[in-house]
Amino acid sequence: MKILVIAEKPDMGRNIAAVIEPGAKNQRTYIEGERYVITWAIGHLIGLAEPEAYDSKYKRWNFGDLPIIPEQFKIVPNPRTKDQLKVIGELAKRCDRIVNACDAGREGQHIFALIQRQLKLRQPVKRLWISDLTAESIRKGFDQLRDGSEFENLTQAARARSEADWLIGMNASRAFTTKHNNLLSVGRVQTPVLALIYDRQKEIENFTSQTFYEVRATFKQPSKTYEGVWQGEERLTDKAKGEAIVAKVQGKEGKISKYEIKETKEYPYKLYDLTLLQRDANAKFGFSAKKTLDVAQALYERHKVISYPRTNSNYVTKENIDGMQKVLGMLQNGEYAELAGGAERSRVHTGNKAVCNPARVEDHHAILPTLKKPGTLSKEEQQLYDLIVRRFLAQFYPPAEYKQHMVLTVVEQETFRTNVKELLSLGWKVTLPDKDKAKSGSKTKRGTRDGDNEEPQEEVETDKPFVLDSKLPVQCRKAEVKEKETQPPKPYTEGTLLKAMESAGKQIENEELRDAMKESGLGTPATRAATIERLKQVGYVQAKGKKIELALKGRAAIELIRAAGVELLTSPEMTGQWERRLNQISRGEADPDRFLESVKKFAGLVVDKVRTQTPAAADIFGDEGTRGKGKGKRTARSSSRSSSTTRASSTKSSGSKRGTSTRGQSGSRSSNASNMPDDLPLPAPPPDNEDGYTSSRSMTAGSSTTARNRNTSSSYEAKASISSATRTRSAASNGAASPAHAALGACPRSGCGGTIIEGKKGYGCSHFRQGCGFVIWKEFAGKSVSIQMLKALLLKGESQVLTFKRGGETFKARIRLLDRKTGKLGVEKAES
Repeated sequence: MKILVIAEKPDMGRNIAAVIEPGAKNQRTYIEGERYVITWAIGHLIGLAEPEAYDSKYKRWNFGDLPIIPEQFKIVPNPRTKDQLKVIGELAKRCDRIVNACDAGREGQHIFALIQRQLKLRQPVKRLWISDLTAESIRKGFDQLRDGSEFENLTQAARARSEADWLIGMNASRAFTTKHNNLLSVGRVQTPVLALIYDRQKEIENFTSQTFYEVRATFKQPSKTYEGVWQGEERLTDKAKGEAIVAKVQGKEGKISKYEIKETKEYPYKLYDLTLLQRDANAKFGFSAKKTLDVAQALYERHKVISYPRTNSNYVTKENIDGMQKVLGMLQNGEYAELAGGAERSRVHTGNKAVCNPARVEDHHAILPTLKKPGTLSKEEQQLYDLIVRRFLAQFYPPAEYKQHMVLTVVEQETFRTNVKELLSLGWKVTLPDKDKAKSGSKTKRGTRDGDNEEPQEEVETDKPFVLDSKLPVQCRKAEVKEKETQPPKPYTEGTLLKAMESAGKQIENEELRDAMKESGLGTPATRAATIERLKQVGYVQAKGKKIELALKGRAAIELIRAAGVELLTSPEMTGQWERRLNQISRGEADPDRFLESVKKFAGLVVDKVRTQTPAAADIFGDEGTRGKGKGKRTARSSSRSSSTTRASSTKSSGSKRGTSTRGQSGSRSSNASNMPDDLPLPAPPPDNEDGYTSSRSMTAGSSTTARNRNTSSSYEAKASISSATRTRSAASNGAASPAHAALGACPRSGCGGTIIEGKKGYGCSHFRQGCGFVIWKEFAGKSVSIQMLKALLLKGESQVLTFKRGGETFKARIRLLDRKTGKLGVEKAES
């Protein structure tokens, strides 16, 4: 009898057939040769059954029927691909062995396992585990087939995640939807990603721009002219003081008080994983994450010119080094001949940990060009291939070399700082397109983030020699004051959002959970694009150019979820707990059934939380056309399916602040993975599916909500409105910048002796029970009073210069503390 090879997709099946059965006949749904029969799955042929498969009453969405907890999960064929499933079943009857050639990862393993279970396949199974579809890799993979039993734990982890997502997704979606009479999309990964966008939007809205001044001076030595920026202990907020400095130093002689020179090196950027490739393609070409994934998949499957793109690794293994050397040789003929000809082969070797680091490679190595030369590529395919090839070639070049010059110039006791980055050798940067190479005279800021109060240090890059004589005096030829304003955080682009999703969880206090997430963040590389697309589809966000903007529906969804008391849905910690347990299951260190029992308990907890929530008003989401009670088979199915496509990243601010108490509880209970109680609900992880399908899974006690988000969220659109209490709660959580009841300063009321502490709506005196009525409200004259501004009011009696708008007028003014007994504030225009 023959051997049946089951690939995940048709292109992969055809590529395999071309290598192992080059003379085989193509029968449209399979390819048959003398020894092998090769067919394919077309992604997910089978999924978990909808609730109505367990009881017909579930066709109608009724809160009273929740939670829905199947004793045993049923699987059903996808009606759209049932014919292909039938083909596999018929072919299996003619074969006595099977090769699982689905994608080498958890989701590929899951796809095959469901087929095997549905068709009751009993033949011995071997596993093909390869990272690219070149003939050489396929041939080598078939020579080294592994026993299917080696991957049983991985199969169990995939099953556990799928069923857990269903439990949380299905129950959470129905609970929120029926409670608020609006379709509400909730997802384990989707919701934390939405929360990231929400919290960034709140930061922007609450940001108070502050005016400050910069004094710049131009200095001259006999053979060199350079600029410096005035240095003070604090940011300069008084224009008059700046003008006084200008008058003081203008035309005067000074000296160089300090001159430091150090040589530095910049090494090549890491090889691409999918997320890094998506970020670069978004920044350089404006590609959405989904477009980059689609183009990369075409380069892999159709053109076979790159390795497997859905990888989370930036490194290769020792076995890849020889292949990289061969690819370099291939590139020495053709478009990249000049760059490949200048490469140094000796730089890429097994001892170069910046390239070869087997410990950092899981299922797949970094994205690499293959030995196959590209034929005709589309414009987008060529752009992406070019990025990958140039990043590959950079590894064969030396580091770029610079001289860092730091100069302190003193004139009339006033100090000015100059930072110059002098290029000595481009090194690997010759592989960059001309527009991306360091340009002479360019200025960059380093050392601060948007909205920080510390002055960023300006650095001038130049490819011309920078030479000063620190012993010679300098002449201040020119000085001037420039007015500037602090800038709010920038809205997310798809590229920066991908980065935030990838790094989500780094702020988790629990070290073990943080470690569980450090390699994955929120979602997997393969599903992050689907998460972002889903947020757009359900109307939670919208793209404005490169920017991602929060829609009213997205704002209301986050506030409603947090108000229900399931804030962990918006936090990365849930995903951290979930990923840790799934990793334990995949290694055979945890029981998947005990994990699922804890998830079932958590699903009930979620329903109970929503049960006590006040129904939302109907006008918050601004999408009256999508209102509905969510009944019927089609709605339910689409909800679980689409929700499965959603991945989410967790909130930075809200997750770290609001989740503190919950984290403390679950974190303390689970600080040691081996001692973690099995009745603790675990967060649901993002799906690994290659086709973007996310099965429903759920999570842990405190973090469980996240899981459902992912599952249900994608499929449901929810409209709800939030009570003022909800808004106040959310605003308080976002606005809080210090621990509750921390002393922020002394009460200015004479003889009081109390301290100022933070409340939900304002800053008041700790002696309020003794009768002190001092309070400064967090909102005044259209401005948010931050803790920094509060301290300035307490110490100086006034804020920095702020920009106000009244009617059509824009003016500069300060907020002043008018009454030190009550905290009454006023606005006083600044002198022009």
